[in-house]
Amino acid sequence: MLGIPKKTDCILARFSDPAALLEAGRKIREAGYRKFDCHSPFPIHGMDQAMGLTLSPIGWIAGLCALVGGTGGIALQWYASTISYPLVISGKPFFSFQAYVPVTFALAVLGAAFGSVFGMFFLNRLPRWHHPLFQSEGFRKFSDDAFFVSIEADDPLYDAIKTAYFLESIGGMNLEVLKDE
Repeated sequence: MLGIPKKTDCILARFSDPAALLEAGRKIREAGYRKFDCHSPFPIHGMDQAMGLTLSPIGWIAGLCALVGGTGGIALQWYASTISYPLVISGKPFFSFQAYVPVTFALAVLGAAFGSVFGMFFLNRLPRWHHPLFQSEGFRKFSDDAFFVSIEADDPLYDAIKTAYFLESIGGMNLEVLKDE
C-alpha cells in the first residue's frame, strides 16, 4: 500500500486488460462512485453502460442554439425588409421568406456550431490547464497498451485509504495517489 498524502486529487489504478477494465468500471459504479474515469488506448464496447454514463446533452444544446440562430436570422431579415427599410421589389410582399432561407440556414448552422463547441467546453469543465494525471509516469502508457481507472478526490464517497483498498480489491495494480502540487 502507498503512503497516502493528506491532500490528494485522484487515485490511479492500472488494470491488466480491457475485460478487467470493463468489470472495474461496473464495480466502481455499483459501489456508488460518480467522479471516476476509465482510460483505454481504444474504445471498449459497453464501457458507457458499465460506467453508468448517459447520453450527452450536446445535441439538445446544439439544437437550441441552431433554433436561436435561425430565428435571429429570419427576425433580422424580416425587420430590415418590412419595418426598417420597406421596399417593393418586383411586386413581391415585404416579407418574402424564400429569399431569406440561405441566410437563415447559415445562421442556424453557425449557432449549432458555436453551441456545440462552447457546450462541450462547459460540460467538460474546460479549459483545465493541468491535471495531476499528467504527472504520473505510468499514465503515459495509457495510449499505448495500458488500462487505467482514476477516481477523483471530489467524489462524495472518496476516502484516500478506503478508495485505494477498494481499487486493489477489484484488481487494480500499481496504485498511484496523485496530488496537484
